[in-house]
Amino acid sequence: MDKYVKVPLSDADAKSLKAGDYVYLTGTIYTARDAAHKRMQESLDRGEQLPLEMQNKVIYYMGPSPAREGRAIGSAGPTTSGRMDKYAPTLLDMGLKGMIGKGKRTEAVKEAMIRNGAVYFAAVGGAGALLSKAICSSEIVAYEDLGTEAIRKLEVKDFPVIVVIDAEGNNLYETSIKQYAKEV
Repeated sequence: MDKYVKVPLSDADAKSLKAGDYVYLTGTIYTARDAAHKRMQESLDRGEQLPLEMQNKVIYYMGPSPAREGRAIGSAGPTTSGRMDKYAPTLLDMGLKGMIGKGKRTEAVKEAMIRNGAVYFAAVGGAGALLSKAICSSEIVAYEDLGTEAIRKLEVKDFPVIVVIDAEGNNLYETSIKQYAKEV
C-alpha cells in the first residue's frame, strides 16, 4: 500500500506503517554513517549532548557523492545498515523513530524498535542517482571533518522507501521468504 508521510515521524505515523508498505517521505531527515555513529557514541560515553535531538528523527544511512551543478546533492544511495547496529538501540531509546538503509538488522535492533515504536525503511540500493532527485536541499549540521560521512540535514519530497521492519517487529525480509516458499 502506498502511503505519504511527513517527517519527522510522529508516533502515530510510525505505528500505522506496516512491513511491505511503500512510503513516500516528505520533510526533514538526517544522514549518518559509520564514522558519525561512532562519534555520537563517543560523545554519549563522555556524557556530552549529541549534535541533534533524536526525538522522532529519521536517519538515512548514506554518504552522498558531490553534487553536480544545479543539484542539491550527488548520488544518494543507501549503505548497509548492519554496520550501525551496535549504535542503533541507544539512539532508538533516545527517541529515534526511523532508519533508512539496506540489508538485515540484528535482533537487538528489532527489539529496540518494538520497545520504542520505530520503523526500519529500505531504500533501493544502486538507485542513488534516482533517489537524489527526491532531495531538495542538503546542509551539513555536524562533523564536517568527516566529509561524506558528516551528519547532513536533508529536505526531501516524496522520498521513496519500503517498510522492512515495522513498529510491531514484522519483518518483510522474513515474511517474503516464507511467502515465496509457499508459492514455489
